[in-house]
Amino acid sequence: MPIACSRRSFLGGVAATLVALEARAQAPGVRTLEARAGLLRLLPEPAAPTDVWGFDGWSPGPLLRLRQGDELAVRLFNRLEKPLSLHWQGMRGDNAMDGVAPLVQSAVPPGGEFLYRRKAADAGLFCYRPSVFGSTPELMARGLKGLLVVDEPEPPEADVDLVMALDDWRLDKDGKVEGDFDAHAAAAGQGRIGPIVAVDGKPAPSIREFSPGARVRLRLANLANARIMFIAFDNAQPFVVAVDSQPCDAFEPVRRTIPAAPGARFELMFDLPREEGARCRLILRSLAEPDRELVAFVSKGPAAPARGPIVAARQNPLLPPAIRLETAKKLDLVLEPPKAPGGRWSINGAPSKAYEGPALLKVKRGTPITFGFVNRADSAVVMHVHGHAARLLHDLDDGWEPYWRNGVVVPPGKTKHIAFIADSPGKWAVHDDILEHEAAGLAGWFEVE
Repeated sequence: MPIACSRRSFLGGVAATLVALEARAQAPGVRTLEARAGLLRLLPEPAAPTDVWGFDGWSPGPLLRLRQGDELAVRLFNRLEKPLSLHWQGMRGDNAMDGVAPLVQSAVPPGGEFLYRRKAADAGLFCYRPSVFGSTPELMARGLKGLLVVDEPEPPEADVDLVMALDDWRLDKDGKVEGDFDAHAAAAGQGRIGPIVAVDGKPAPSIREFSPGARVRLRLANLANARIMFIAFDNAQPFVVAVDSQPCDAFEPVRRTIPAAPGARFELMFDLPREEGARCRLILRSLAEPDRELVAFVSKGPAAPARGPIVAARQNPLLPPAIRLETAKKLDLVLEPPKAPGGRWSINGAPSKAYEGPALLKVKRGTPITFGFVNRADSAVVMHVHGHAARLLHDLDDGWEPYWRNGVVVPPGKTKHIAFIADSPGKWAVHDDILEHEAAGLAGWFEVE
């Protein structure tokens, strides 16, 4: 669980958070979030705790939870020295509340406040985080991020409902957050990768004990700035039941591994081993560094009752069953990295003006859109369309993957296409979820009239 807190309450606050990620839907009304300084234990003692920025002083911030159809009402107080905002990653519609500064709102200045009100139309797992062009990498790298769960009326059967935030941290020799937020190597390359990987605000690995044979519903989010996490299951057979907030037919991931890009959310269900003391593990796979254990689930105590086959929640009836690709407005975006420090990414041959430039396209509400992302860089990009859920199209035909996405990983030198129906009026951001890329100009917008 998160362990960030003020200096005065560093120890006492830990116990208070042990219930946060397991609380059910909260009472209606306006919830306050205060962005302020806090502390996080990222290095073992005798090293001092790390100074961070967090919502209510925590990183990740407090879990927000409500019921589908309720109003999300959050008043943000900025007690920091930097302007900020709140973006609700994965939530569809309501452009004025999307939190992208300066595209749809002015950033909340130091000492200021802003009230976010929007309906939680979709159930699922969402992120909340700042989105201030040029500053987001620092705001996120210092700890400003959190999770929101919107509970469906009839959840799938499970013994354990576990919400988990993954992150990474980059510290200097004194245990402070490194300040190279605009480094050219990150802006043009892989982004800011931190060697310390954390689970719910504590360095991995995390140990969790549950009843033998317990069915676990795991809601997992990658809150890192840039690290694409390949997460493998060992000694458990997982089934993906939702991707980027939207339920899907349950399926087994290839090699029991999920590719969680920054901002991605996966919901999985699996059964723990029935043998007392048996362990199943989440393992972070990488070609660039040794594998590391993220979480160990240990079977302990009285056995849970046996359950039938895993079944996902009902799919979202508000999303279209089909997209007429033949009538879609099509736009390919050729993406090229900056060639020198201080430069910007280019889109279709011109340095990007990001959110201050003209719209990439304008369409009437209800128009199908197809974006093609052509990656000319030597590193992956993670292209994210705000306010909508999109289908990832197959590379060789007109079919699509059987789940919805907010963001899509485009490997170096490759092209990926997505399709969606522009059903929400407003000015919507399209950008790279590797935040150092976005800050260096890999961003634009489209308008739905």
